Amino acid sequence: MRTIFLDYDGVSNGDLDPSPITRITGEVRFYAQTADSQIAERIADAEVVLTNNVKLARECLEAARALKLIALAATGTDNVDLVAARALGIAVCNVRGYCTASVVQHAWAMILCLNQHLGAYARLVADGTWAKNAEYAVLAYPIRELAGQTLGIIGWGALGRGVAKLGEAFGMRVIIADRPGAAPDPKRVPLEELLRTADIVSLHCPLTEATRGIIGAHELDLMKPDALLINTARGALVDGRALAAALATRRLGGAGIDVLAQEPPIDGDPLLDPAIPNLIVTPHIAWAARGARQRCLDEMAANIEDFLRGGRRGRVV
Repeated sequence: MRTIFLDYDGVSNGDLDPSPITRITGEVRFYAQTADSQIAERIADAEVVLTNNVKLARECLEAARALKLIALAATGTDNVDLVAARALGIAVCNVRGYCTASVVQHAWAMILCLNQHLGAYARLVADGTWAKNAEYAVLAYPIRELAGQTLGIIGWGALGRGVAKLGEAFGMRVIIADRPGAAPDPKRVPLEELLRTADIVSLHCPLTEATRGIIGAHELDLMKPDALLINTARGALVDGRALAAALATRRLGGAGIDVLAQEPPIDGDPLLDPAIPNLIVTPHIAWAARGARQRCLDEMAANIEDFLRGGRRGRVV
């Protein structure tokens, strides 16, 4: 089958084995990246299109007369016009669960760095403060034991459960937020109650109309002044300007952010201000452990193979 990968460098830097895909489809044309102006030409005669995050709008899909399948190297599908794909009879499949371990360990790396103030203490060693004033350097920043603290999870899928499991291993109490827009669940708590109660809040919900901006100025004001906010889900779940203000005025203890509303942030972002205290921002890498990325390719291959057999594995359309 005529198969192209529009943005292979978004998944691999040469460290992955693409043979599970090529074994099924035959020769694959791998493009490092694809600009918007190149999409239509590149997919014009393709039967299978593989992509991580290239935007496939209706006009491009309408021009791709031979296209049968779009296989995403991601869980999110917002880069594909699913309505158009359905109308045109183009199947779309995504991959799920491939990066759970990677995201969980990244979320906890952020939690531990923020809770232990590792960056700030490392600077006290590097700038000579520890050598000059050991008493100050040792107690300069507050460190909490996690045991007995409360971990609030918003989004109770595989990722939320994975982060919660490690929280329980640290001796934390875990509470789960009600689903936005859903009926209350006796095993969960209302969002506002979770925000008031939790010492650490970790976001793992998808971006929908119900969750967009779920953490804004009002919600941040509800949180404890020493609480931590972790977002490894979607940038638009959080009002970045409100979060920057809460951190700058010390109304929040800290935040670990792996996702921004615009990626990359070519138009800037309030959370990129280096003066904001106790903030870690990483470039959407929570999913990017090598094992997770190879698993992503393997899952894509399994989706393609199942599609060719007439199945619906991984199908969203």
